[in-house]
Amino acid sequence: MAIVWLLLLNSCTDKTNDTGDYSAQFKPVYDTVTLYNTVWKNPHKAIKYLDSAYRYVKKPFVADQFRYYAFHFLYNRKELHNQKVAIAYADSMIAMAKKSITQKQYQQQYAEASFAAGDAYSDLQQYDDAYKYFYQGYYIGKSGLNDAILAEYTYRMGMMLFKQGHYREAANYFKISYKQSFAYHDDFRSFYQRQELLDNIGESYKNSGDIDSASLYLQKTLDYINVNAKRFGNDPSKLEVARGVVYGNQGDVALNTKNYNRAEELLKKSIAINLQPHNDNRDAQLTEIKLARLYLQTNRTDDLFKILQTLRTQLDTLKNEEAETGWNKLMSSYYVIKQDDQNALHYLQNYSALKDSLAKRALSLKRTDISQQQASFDKQDQIENLKGHNTLQLVYIYLAVLFSVMAVIIIFLVFRNLKRSKKDVIAVKKLNNQIRLQKTELENTLEEVNLASREKDRILRTVAHDLRNPLGGIASLSTAMVEDTNDEEQNNLINLIKETSFNSLELINEILEAANTASAAFNKEWVEINSLVGNSVELLRFKAAEKKQEIILCLLDNPTELLINREKIWRVMSNLISNAIKFSPKGAVINVHVTEKDGGVELCVTDHGIGIPHQLQQQVFNMFTNAKRAGTDGEKSFGLGLSICRQIVEKHSGKIWLESEVNTGSSFHVYLPTEV
Repeated sequence: MAIVWLLLLNSCTDKTNDTGDYSAQFKPVYDTVTLYNTVWKNPHKAIKYLDSAYRYVKKPFVADQFRYYAFHFLYNRKELHNQKVAIAYADSMIAMAKKSITQKQYQQQYAEASFAAGDAYSDLQQYDDAYKYFYQGYYIGKSGLNDAILAEYTYRMGMMLFKQGHYREAANYFKISYKQSFAYHDDFRSFYQRQELLDNIGESYKNSGDIDSASLYLQKTLDYINVNAKRFGNDPSKLEVARGVVYGNQGDVALNTKNYNRAEELLKKSIAINLQPHNDNRDAQLTEIKLARLYLQTNRTDDLFKILQTLRTQLDTLKNEEAETGWNKLMSSYYVIKQDDQNALHYLQNYSALKDSLAKRALSLKRTDISQQQASFDKQDQIENLKGHNTLQLVYIYLAVLFSVMAVIIIFLVFRNLKRSKKDVIAVKKLNNQIRLQKTELENTLEEVNLASREKDRILRTVAHDLRNPLGGIASLSTAMVEDTNDEEQNNLINLIKETSFNSLELINEILEAANTASAAFNKEWVEINSLVGNSVELLRFKAAEKKQEIILCLLDNPTELLINREKIWRVMSNLISNAIKFSPKGAVINVHVTEKDGGVELCVTDHGIGIPHQLQQQVFNMFTNAKRAGTDGEKSFGLGLSICRQIVEKHSGKIWLESEVNTGSSFHVYLPTEV
């Protein structure tokens, strides 16, 4: 409470401007939350204290708000394992990063927020989304020549490749991240990550069968920890945890080389460390599986049964699916030795079910081609280089026009001089020859211009895609300016800029979506439709709440999967629900139904809004239709959304239709077959 009152006093006296660092009011809050998390190891009290103390920080700086969201992100991801809420906090971190005061602050915060979102999506096994956010962080680091940011990216790429089973490629990424990590501040965090990277390199080599390299890097890890132990002796438990993990990996190497005495010594040493409260208990469970495997290989059945019984008690308290899988396999092997076929079969069946579950979850990650995705994103970066090429094409156009004008002038002079003198006939012939040559050159130039023009059109569409970033910046900046000025006339002008930028951004998005939808091939996957529709509704409840509207959702009784493109069908549902919100009055109710119909699924969005006149109903699905109207609060409409929806649905061999009455409301129906 004393700290809270101190913060309250500071809030009345501190009037400094935002410098890009934490405010004087927030720094003691940051330090105390960090103590709760690292020294006192009580994240629940840390987040409770944060929420209490943060209320007294008046006019928090951008860094204050960013770190507040970051603490909540880590709490939800690491402690509550609520990744969806964690993603919401990561989105808030990205929004705050865009308000950064300095370029350095923007780079650091935007990269951290992008990596945070990628980590949460990775936990949800949505690896395409995860990689998109990882690449955003990588791009910031690459553009700013910031090795500290690039180290975070290469670390995550190494982890993804490790999970895919590409151990040698993972080792290379970990090596690169280790070198880049020396750009970090020289503190405990950078030391701890470097020792982890060395251990990861050793484990990658171990799993790839390169035992000599694995032993070398695991020993390097221990040496690195021991050399720095005095510098970071304030938290000896973390150093012991790190050593425990390395001992476990060294024991596994010894087990693979059948050095059983050495393996048993190291594995027991690792277990003794990481079974301690607040240490890495999950690693200890996996190490116990390795020790049990050693007992099995050396025919020590009593020791095998004893450690499996001990591990069973631990697994009942702390779930660990990988350890659970290994435990069932070893129990089956134990009962095979005991010639108890019934129990052996029981545990073998449990093992098979758990192994299939792990394999299924790993499948989506293995389908993710990291190299291909990075190449794809790198190609997008080439757009900036093509801008110079576009300028050259414009020069060609100007030259073509100039040649055309010159040709007209020459022809005029030829005819005029022909009337003046017969002597000029020879000169005219020469000029005609020149004209023919110039005409040929002009035709060739015009052909090049036509080719260049078509290429320019393609580039301009690509450039239009890039316009979204500066327009988004203008929109965010104008929003902030509205909040900071009290001048009514300036407010009106800034609001005009804000509205124009938002409208332009929306129009560009609609045009790009329409073009992409019309030409791009769809990658389909099996998607659980209840989850997709539910997520769409939850994301738009806040938008409906702005007009005090309520969305009522009715899903299928049983989960049903469709072979669809998740992103595109999500786009359809978002468009239909957004339209219902836009064209419904304040306080209205919007109904979203999912029903089974004719071997497929029907999605229905019903509003009680202004309705659509009968004569316009056949036009609403046309691109750039004249049937567009303003929403009930004057919201803009570009006439593209329903056209995009129809293109997407028809590419899924489905159909979309509407039922509407003026001033009564509208119902939009989408039918999707179960499998195409």
